[in-house]
Amino acid sequence: MAEQRPPAAPTTFEQAADAVRAIEFRDDLTVHEIAAPQGLAPQALAIAGDVRSSPDEADSPYGTGRLVLLFDPEEPSAWNGPWRIVCFAQAPLEPEIGIDPLLADVAWTWLTDALASRHAGFHSASGTATKTLSKGFGSLAAEGDGAQIELRASWSPEGAIAPHVEAWAELVCMLAGLPPGSEGIAMLGSRRSTRG
Repeated sequence: MAEQRPPAAPTTFEQAADAVRAIEFRDDLTVHEIAAPQGLAPQALAIAGDVRSSPDEADSPYGTGRLVLLFDPEEPSAWNGPWRIVCFAQAPLEPEIGIDPLLADVAWTWLTDALASRHAGFHSASGTATKTLSKGFGSLAAEGDGAQIELRASWSPEGAIAPHVEAWAELVCMLAGLPPGSEGIAMLGSRRSTRG
């Protein structure tokens, strides 16, 4: 039996963009292309993802994320290569979970584990994980306490781009409380705080 090799890195930005657009995401993660930020690289593609219990939901009470694929043939020194992925993911949490001192570490581990599970090699990674606790006062007192986790990360991908995007999608779902393999399981009514 021949050894399976990971998919090769794209040779053009168009190939990478086509690979991202061809990804089929789980049904409870709605993903669409958005305008890419200007000035970060000569070529860029951006997508947004929202965890929803049904496609008809207007806003996601569960979690959201953004991913930007950047390409610069000049290979910026901080990237150590021509490709860079920048991602953002956030989700509301139960206040009891928000006070966990290891929450930020866990969020970063979920990202690196998702990349590793897809054999998505990377280098030059950086990021922040931020947890926010909030309490309503005055006319917002009825909303009660809230918590939120937010992860911002960037890394230089090795090999094919699609596994990196799939890992980001898994991260968004994990932060929203949907572990891998939970597709098709009905989401319960949101008991998570929508304050952030």
